[in-house]
Parts: sequence; C-alpha cells; structure tokens
Amino acid sequence: RKQATEYSTSSSDDEFESKPSLTHKAKRTLRRRRKLEKETKQLIKQEELKRLHKAQAIQRQLEELEERQRALEIFGVKLERELRGESDSGTKDETQMLHEWFELVLEKNKLMRYESELLIVAQELELEDHQSRLEQKLREKMAIDGKSK
Repeated sequence: RKQATEYSTSSSDDEFESKPSLTHKAKRTLRRRRKLEKETKQLIKQEELKRLHKAQAIQRQLEELEERQRALEIFGVKLERELRGESDSGTKDETQMLHEWFELVLEKNKLMRYESELLIVAQELELEDHQSRLEQKLREKMAIDGKSK
C-alpha cells in the first residue's frame, strides 16, 4: 500500500507538473498569436496607407489632366475660329493652322488615353481596398471560437 500510495502521489505530482507546462505552452501560443495578429494589423495598415497615397497621387494627376484638357479645348476653339475665318488674325497661313490643329487633336487623344489609364488604376486600388477589408472580416470570423460559430 505504501508503495502504491507513493506511486499514485508521484503520478499525481507529474500531472501537476505537466499542467503548468501546458498552461505555459498555451500562454506562449497565445502570445505568438497576438504578436502575429499585431504584425498582420500593422501590415494591413501600411498597405492601406500605400493605397491612400497612390489614390491621392492619382487624384492630383487627374486634376492636372483636367486643367490641361480645358486649356487645350480653349486653344482648339480659338484655332477653329481662325481656320473658319471668324477671327481677325490673318497672320498665320492655313497649312500652319491645320498643322497646329492636328497636333492639338493628337495631344487631346493622348490625354484622354492617359485619363483612362489613371481611372483604371484608381478602380484597381479601390478593388484592392475592398479585398483587404473582406480578408480582414474573414480573419475576424475565423478567430471566433468553434462554439460561437
């Protein structure tokens, strides 16, 4: 009996010794998980800031583009009037004015293509932002306990 009692106390001591190590492992795992979540949140924040800066740059470029298009439009109207003979200035010959008008049309088309590209990039950024938010929601849902799900 004495040996059996010693054996049972020693086995119960092992259980008590293993439980603190188990909780220690659980604590370590919890710390790792929290650290990983914190790093993930920081990365997400950095990506959001990058997208925001990109979006702001695109917005500035679109505004500048709009100003250039307005200036070209004003110049184009003036040039067309000169070509029709509605303007007083007869200093330029017709071939020179036609050449300027075609260059103006080419420049305007180039600006419109560039505007389309910028709008596509802006839409891409918007989709990336939406995807990031959806991924964050998914991570939050996956972090919920199995019982709560």
